Amino acid sequence: MQTILGANGQIGEELARELKRNFTSDIRIVSRDAKKVNDTDDVFSADLSVKEKAVEAVKGSEIAYFTLGLPISSELWEKQFPLILRNVIDACKINGTKLVFFDNTYMYPQDDRILTEKTAFQPVGRKGKVRRKMAEMVLKEMQSGELDAVICRAPEFYGPAKTQSITNTLVFNNIR
Repeated sequence: MQTILGANGQIGEELARELKRNFTSDIRIVSRDAKKVNDTDDVFSADLSVKEKAVEAVKGSEIAYFTLGLPISSELWEKQFPLILRNVIDACKINGTKLVFFDNTYMYPQDDRILTEKTAFQPVGRKGKVRRKMAEMVLKEMQSGELDAVICRAPEFYGPAKTQSITNTLVFNNIR
């Protein structure tokens, strides 16, 4: 079983399609108001800010993909993202589930330097500080050996459907 947490957002939907196309039909879709992406998806509605729901959502999963997004509110991010991620990390540890954490680059300096895995976190705004805290949570668990995880980080998520990317807005939409 592959479980996508935050599955009805721009990353989660594309991931669900790709998993079905090239890997497995055994996919669990998890979000507050979960909806199937593929005809074979198992749907599980859950508020992952509740630890028991996170544990239940991940149960039986080989891999859980954290693709969850929140509305663009710094206050909401500060209150909800670390709590939700902590619950997901704990759920993965309890269930022996691997975690794939989809992240962005908000925690990095917002200048023209080239970013690598060794670039120090130097967040500029409140959301960047939240993303730094989240990345550090995952890295700490990985370093302890208690969580088998990987961080997938991209500066912008763009694609054919739901997206808020600058690339889609300024380039692809104008070409279309």
